[in-house]
Amino acid sequence: MPQIFHRSANTLAKLSIVVGGLAAVSVLGMLYAIQVSPYVTEVRVVKDQPIPFSHEHHVGGLGLDCRYCHHTVEKTASATIPPVATCYNCHKVVWGDAPMLKPVRDAYKNDTPIEWNKVHDLPDFAYFNHSAHVNKGVGCMSCHGRVDKMPMMWKEKTLYMGFCLDCHRNPEPNLRPVEAMTDMEWEPSEEWKETDKFAHLGIRKTKPGHINQLTNCAVCHR
Repeated sequence: MPQIFHRSANTLAKLSIVVGGLAAVSVLGMLYAIQVSPYVTEVRVVKDQPIPFSHEHHVGGLGLDCRYCHHTVEKTASATIPPVATCYNCHKVVWGDAPMLKPVRDAYKNDTPIEWNKVHDLPDFAYFNHSAHVNKGVGCMSCHGRVDKMPMMWKEKTLYMGFCLDCHRNPEPNLRPVEAMTDMEWEPSEEWKETDKFAHLGIRKTKPGHINQLTNCAVCHR
């Protein structure tokens, strides 16, 4: 029986398999790159806000403590967006007639909230408790970055599950003294590096590498 295909068909078949495999890997790589890109994660993407509030000015310049505005961060799951009265408390005196602060004055007079656009917005199926973290020595900067250097607020971390799990599996690098929770300039001293941070912060360590069941699904998905 005469040969139907030329011998070069064998080479073409092998080549097509290789090319097809490389194409599949390239597509998967491209999809992954899109998934972790700022286009999807919104990392370092500044959102439009009704008022150009600058953390750089208020925290870095004026030295306001995070808890002045986010006053429930040590007590409840939510850090809360400050009420209009908190803003007006200062701005009825400082820049009281500034045109860009008119929305603050109007909101205060009309007793209506300012509709800020959320920067850090976890999905509804993920539970996060601010007080549980900050009272165990996780500083604001670990998740929110150097807000004192942000002219306008952006998301510094993806806040994806992988980001949370990395910390839950090895929290020690992110632990600090509770009193330094909001200190953006804090750096671990040699003495701090040598201490048992878990014992120092009153965290019960059950076995090496584990603290309670921080990687159990039910911790965040309730």
